[in-house]
Amino acid sequence: MIYIVIISVLAALIILIRFYFLKKEIQRITQQLNQLNKKATSKKIDLTFYDKDLENLAKKINEQIDLTNQATVEKRRTKIELKQAIANISHDIRTPMTSILGYIQLLESEEISPEKKMEYLVIIKSGALRLKVLLEDFFELSVIESTDYPMKIENIKLNKLLFDVLIGFYEEFKHAQIEPSINIPKEEIFIMADSSAVKRVIENLISNAIKHSSGNITIHLDKSLSTVQLTIMNPAQQLNEKDLILLFDRFYKADQTRTRKGAGLGLFIAKSLMVKMNGNLSAELKGNQLLMKCEWKD
Repeated sequence: MIYIVIISVLAALIILIRFYFLKKEIQRITQQLNQLNKKATSKKIDLTFYDKDLENLAKKINEQIDLTNQATVEKRRTKIELKQAIANISHDIRTPMTSILGYIQLLESEEISPEKKMEYLVIIKSGALRLKVLLEDFFELSVIESTDYPMKIENIKLNKLLFDVLIGFYEEFKHAQIEPSINIPKEEIFIMADSSAVKRVIENLISNAIKHSSGNITIHLDKSLSTVQLTIMNPAQQLNEKDLILLFDRFYKADQTRTRKGAGLGLFIAKSLMVKMNGNLSAELKGNQLLMKCEWKD
């Protein structure tokens, strides 16, 4: 009987000792969390008393700390990006606006000839059109990034849509003295996507290729067992791997000195639309050739 009492006392003592250390460890974890909340430290939770359930709790808390840190970094990055975007928007709008106002002042002079007036009007019209494109890009960006952006996903014939878009670029190809190499299979290729969004993606990619190509452009449509791929390739000697990483960022321009009709939003808009359609848009350099690849799951 005495042995049972001794064993019971020892068991109770062990339980009390364990409870005491668990309580102390919980208090220690609470202190660490308070330090984290006060931003006095960025150190994760560590344990001095090991218990399976306590370890799982600490693990989950540390995972949440990682998520919070990632969110903080992302928030800081977004804030910096927003400031840069505002600066870029201001600069991109101010440039044509300043030019337009300057030439309007010149037109007010009674000393200029009719020929000069016509020249200035052409410049003003060009600036106004550039401003229109900029504002349309900014508006489209705000619409695309909204959570309720409408997408009408349906079965569309990519061959016909691509052919129709290419016909619309005939004059631009001719003006740029570019004869594109086009490879579109005769067999019908269908994808599940939004037709207007796909058209916008193709237009942006072709426009980008025409603006920056130093030679001819290759357009290739292909279907594999699992995907449909549209590739647009053009020479791009000015690009490097660093540019490639940033190519789909908002307002990024590989050549900052070049006069552009847009604000560097074309590729970002194309990428955003592809993501919304559960597709993918990627870029790679093959020698001095820039290859843009659109992929849809078959």
